[in-house]
Amino acid sequence: MPTIIMTKWPLKIDGSVKAKAMTFLQKLSEDDTMPGLHVEPIAHAADPRVRTGRVDQFWRAVMFRLDGEGGSHYVVHGVWPHDDAISVAHRVRLKVNPINGLPQIEETEQPSSPAVPPKPQVVEPLLPRLGRTLGDLVERLGIPEEVAEQALAAPDEDAVLELAQRHEGWLGLLLVDLTGRDPIDTIADRLQLEAPEQTGDEDADLLVSLKKPGAQSQFAFIDGQEELRRVIEEDDFGSWRVFLHPEQRRYVSRSYSGPFRLSGGAGTGKTVVLIHRARSLARRNPAARIVLTTFTTNLAESLKDGLAQLDPTVPQAAKLNDPGVHIAGVDALAASVIRSAGSAIADAVQTVLGDARSAPTGRTPSGRWREVVESSGTTLPAEIANETFLSAEYALVVLPNQVKNEDQYRRVRRPGRGVALDRARRDAVWALIAAYRAQSRIDGTLDFSEAAAVAAAHLAAAGGAADHVLIDEGQDLSPSHWQMVRALADEGADDLFIAEDSHQRIYGNRIVLGRYGIRIVGRSQRLTLNYRTTAQNLRYAMAILDGGDFLDLEEEAESTGYRSARSGPEPAVDDAGSLIAELDIIATRIKAWLSMGTRPETVAVLVHDKLQRERVVNALTERGVPARAVDRDRPTDGRVLVMTMHRAKGMEFAKVVLADVGFQSAAEKERLKRLDDSERRDAELRARSLVYVAATRARDELAVVQRR
Repeated sequence: MPTIIMTKWPLKIDGSVKAKAMTFLQKLSEDDTMPGLHVEPIAHAADPRVRTGRVDQFWRAVMFRLDGEGGSHYVVHGVWPHDDAISVAHRVRLKVNPINGLPQIEETEQPSSPAVPPKPQVVEPLLPRLGRTLGDLVERLGIPEEVAEQALAAPDEDAVLELAQRHEGWLGLLLVDLTGRDPIDTIADRLQLEAPEQTGDEDADLLVSLKKPGAQSQFAFIDGQEELRRVIEEDDFGSWRVFLHPEQRRYVSRSYSGPFRLSGGAGTGKTVVLIHRARSLARRNPAARIVLTTFTTNLAESLKDGLAQLDPTVPQAAKLNDPGVHIAGVDALAASVIRSAGSAIADAVQTVLGDARSAPTGRTPSGRWREVVESSGTTLPAEIANETFLSAEYALVVLPNQVKNEDQYRRVRRPGRGVALDRARRDAVWALIAAYRAQSRIDGTLDFSEAAAVAAAHLAAAGGAADHVLIDEGQDLSPSHWQMVRALADEGADDLFIAEDSHQRIYGNRIVLGRYGIRIVGRSQRLTLNYRTTAQNLRYAMAILDGGDFLDLEEEAESTGYRSARSGPEPAVDDAGSLIAELDIIATRIKAWLSMGTRPETVAVLVHDKLQRERVVNALTERGVPARAVDRDRPTDGRVLVMTMHRAKGMEFAKVVLADVGFQSAAEKERLKRLDDSERRDAELRARSLVYVAATRARDELAVVQRR
């Protein structure tokens, strides 16, 4: 049976043609001699391996046939109308790049690529300014000379990116990498470029090159009919399921001696790596118990969908301890551990809280700390006697250390807490904590951090429930969450794989992993290439973070230096003097997008809270724009989506409007004023991160409405 090797097709085709192309390729993969396929060579073609095949009377596939490794292989270049396909087939050639050993499809007698739009040359072009030379590009990296000359003449990063977007696979990736400051050898090593070994068998040499890491961002060996169907049916949003950057693929399959941390900015593909890694682990050992978790239920549902889209044959386990991939939010995991423990959970509750609760299945109301403070008559100052400080003290100090009484709290260390507490203040804080616990004991409830701490204590005593744990959005997990995921899997090879970005911390407090039994020294890497957000939108988003003091999970300064693989228009920024003006601007912007053919469901308006969400939905509807609010439910087609910035975490849209940027309500200003300096700084960092997260949801266009 022939092997199908897919490429990113130069010509996009509609749904009816996709179905026919899929049928053609399925038959081709079964038997390439079927008469109806009309797999034929092209006389006088630039490459004798080129073949065309009949998709239907009008459409033809253009392919390269390679023989070797016990059979025939078809590299499918694309599908075109009949006459265009014949023309393409005459001039395309598949070859091994003699410098870097990677496969490339080139065209002879090809019309010259459109030149980079000329810009006034007030300074030296970008790449020469960075010290890049023609020799670097051509003789070290293997970039075709014509493309190298265009890149060296490009005046700035945007122009280089425009050129990169015209070249698929490794060539486009190299052009993007050249805009950074990495040395040429580092760029070459990233794609594992090396001169090919020539055997004299050109087909065999091509098959070797097609399997190199640098080739796999453009060429994919298809494993079975079902995978072939998925590849054919996917559009641009689904390309991650097949084509991975070599750097991403490295983290998918590599084995680690202990916990590993992969950091990277929004859109760099951390979640993609996690989903592929879950499949890789499941394929490596079908009996493995794999847990894939994240901070919220919505993100967990997205992970489930992503794994099913990547490979529906990977079993998704319904519960912990079962073979397969069990996907759940981290709080749902804690609840699952508590439920499955039965009456034995009482011992874990005793260990953590110092009291007996046999069935703590309820959740403590979110306003409980505020109720305790208001009813206590405490003499503590406002910067301590508030919900923000007390909940953080409880989650960061009391629960991780299993503090059960006043005496233990007097002695416990409080690293990283900004407010110093003498004995009198500690006793006063503990009185509030004791009141909080007493009310929850009466109700039979646990808050989310307590539930995770109890689950961690139970797992520590009873034994783990997973062989591998993969964690997404790690920056938002609490100490109790980390203790629980640490206890889920025994320490050893490939136990924990953590994806995080401290710039996207929008929920929890800043923590250090080493304090909770997770040591990743020497096992940490960072992704820097953004695949989702255009360079222009990324620059806007990164500017929001400027001046912030961001630390990662190892208490190191979080670096930026992210680059985008895409170029687009500059973000549109409008100032609104009132709420009505803001709503008018939003409606006008979206109407313009829709009039140009943008599908409503690919447009999102992101706001700070649910009240503003409802205002925007009503305003858009009144102005003739179909819109709907999105909360926990899944987005639907046909309407513009309006949601909070928190809800949009993990999602992406073609076009995004950010509302309320720079606006603070009187209530929010008053709340911040009551916090101590360290808590206020942390709240301000989270506010920056929230807008950064929201801005990086946009793939193509970003509009920002600032209300003063």
